[in-house]
Amino acid sequence: MTVESLVRPRRLRAGDRVAIVAPSGPIPEDRLQAGLDILRGWDLDPVVAPHVKDTHPVLDYLAGTDEARARDLTEAWCDPGIAAVLCARGGYGAQRMVDLLDWTAIRAAGPKVLVGYSDITTLHEAFAVRMGLATLHGPMPAAGAFVTNTRTQESLRATLFEPESVRSLGLETAGALVPGRARGVTLGGCASLLAADLGTPHARPSARGGLLLLEEVGEEPYRLDRILTQLLRSGRLDGVAGIGLGSWEECGPYEEVRALLADRLGGLGVPVLERMGFGHQDDAPTIPFGIPGVLDADAGTLTLDVPALI
Repeated sequence: MTVESLVRPRRLRAGDRVAIVAPSGPIPEDRLQAGLDILRGWDLDPVVAPHVKDTHPVLDYLAGTDEARARDLTEAWCDPGIAAVLCARGGYGAQRMVDLLDWTAIRAAGPKVLVGYSDITTLHEAFAVRMGLATLHGPMPAAGAFVTNTRTQESLRATLFEPESVRSLGLETAGALVPGRARGVTLGGCASLLAADLGTPHARPSARGGLLLLEEVGEEPYRLDRILTQLLRSGRLDGVAGIGLGSWEECGPYEEVRALLADRLGGLGVPVLERMGFGHQDDAPTIPFGIPGVLDADAGTLTLDVPALI
């Protein structure tokens, strides 16, 4: 199976209502309020889902029960007055609730914008497989970079409202780890979440024909080695057209991480573009998944064929 282009939702307009949901970890109240203020400054009307401020009664690393988190996301998606669903933060927990979503109702409600990264990788893959929907790997309203970094804010704002203005993705630091040029459809996210997804109902068997975009946080090089090796051994990287690499925050000195990435990915015989900046670093750009484009490692660019949203 080849990775194919996905359905693009419509861009946002001033006055749109957007839902804030918490599929993963508990939400810091001060960050949430600061994020809501930014969204209101964009002339959006953010609506906080009922269980966003919950904490699981026993497992305090979760934002409420699995059932409540899944119900919030399903109801937000199925509300015809909601134009986009923004995940408040990552952490852990999306894998616990993703199979509790009402996929029949979500498909019937049609395409909308979904934004998040890190643990939300699980939802990016699920919405791609179960709904055929393009999604945005972007900053979240209760995560630090969204609140503090204007470049990160502007990348998301432009993608949501003026997607034709951000067809060239990544930061100016990008360059070739492995030279070459490849065409494909974007997919990816947090490497550990893609590895954890293997064997689940919404895991794609491979990235064949795709431009796989990977980033990670908080994994020492030997653990990152294990994650990448699992992706290789499972066949998940078979037939990949090209690879783009984002940030590797708290994964050790970058030269050590770079050597590992070259060791594990260099043998695939495809171009690898490094230091694109998406992921967990402060000035991370928004990256759409499910969109065709060209990765040119020699030029240090990833260019979309079409805007992320229609």
